[in-house]
Amino acid sequence: MSIPTPVDKRAAASASLSERRRFWAIALCACCPFLAVYATQPLLPSLAQLFGANASDVSLTITATTLAVAIAAPFSGVVADAIGRKLVIVACILGLSIPMVLASTATSLEQLIVWRFIQGLFIPGIFSVTLAYVGEEWQGKNVGMGMSAYVSGGVVGSVSGRVISGIAADLHGWRASFLVLACCIAIGGLCVWILLPRSRHFERQRNIGAGLLVMARHLRNPRLVAIYACAFNNLFVFVSVFTYITFYLVKPPFLLGKAALGFMFLLNLFGAFANPFAGRWMGRVGYRAGLIAALATSTIGILLTLVPSLVVALVGVALISTGVFVAQTAATGQMGAVAGKAKSSAAGVYVCCYYAGGSVGAFLPGVAYAAGGWPACIALILAVKLVSAFIGIKYFNSASSTS
Repeated sequence: MSIPTPVDKRAAASASLSERRRFWAIALCACCPFLAVYATQPLLPSLAQLFGANASDVSLTITATTLAVAIAAPFSGVVADAIGRKLVIVACILGLSIPMVLASTATSLEQLIVWRFIQGLFIPGIFSVTLAYVGEEWQGKNVGMGMSAYVSGGVVGSVSGRVISGIAADLHGWRASFLVLACCIAIGGLCVWILLPRSRHFERQRNIGAGLLVMARHLRNPRLVAIYACAFNNLFVFVSVFTYITFYLVKPPFLLGKAALGFMFLLNLFGAFANPFAGRWMGRVGYRAGLIAALATSTIGILLTLVPSLVVALVGVALISTGVFVAQTAATGQMGAVAGKAKSSAAGVYVCCYYAGGSVGAFLPGVAYAAGGWPACIALILAVKLVSAFIGIKYFNSASSTS
């Protein structure tokens, strides 16, 4: 056995440093857009009072953003396949900070909704292109680790966006929320520009028309369609739970107030902590096992919320969050393994389906809740999860190879 030379050690140390930089860059790529997506959630009551609007009207400040994401996602992937990964990612992060600043100048709810929609148009260029970058630059069993960085960064951004927005609004008014978050996003974009290595395995698709044909081909690939269905179901479950469980937890025996409900979102951090470990584990056992384990975890969590104990219900919420985010890691990892060369367009369709699921999950379970309360809502959610389990068993890899 040969003894490592000083040159070998320096090369290994350099490779390790590069890997850490890439991990944190991907986490930032996911964190920055999520700072914006749910930024108005803690502001909704004050915005309703300020603009003389009802709850459904001000909730359009969230719906407008997610709708724009779903509309723009497929096309951002096609453009990135023609232009390149890092350029699109950094440009979209820095571009996102501009309508964030302009939102702070809104003098009516309609203006604010327009700026929120424009924010959403920048976000797919970050989400879907980052997914494609990970699928190309992390090879074989390491893809799960890259996807865990992406999902963990998204969890941290989602929680931080709500917390920062609420604190800034309390201290200096709602306009300060957008200004502070815009600064955070711009700084994050500069950090990504510095930290993220250029693509080594990217193959340019120079013809955008051909890229659209590739996207259509993705929709004829049953394994990709299965992944897109899982993406739809995953955000459907997440939005359903965290929207309608709030109505459940303000009633006896829980009687949580608004502040306590806000802090409940911190339980999403369990998903961020679990994902790096889950990513490495899926590198060994495959995405099928990872998806099924994630679905089982969140199912147990959903059932625990029926126990009339606040502690048990909150444990259930933590398990739901962990399961949902690990399931996302499994789905995105599987996509990187089967999408072929045009990964960015495949990721664009993924993001479109993901946010379409969130849009449906925001209102359809409300019908079930109105009919039978939280138990009826749970029944609908479990039915959706059962579909995901069937898809995972039939179409997902039993090993995380690219075959």
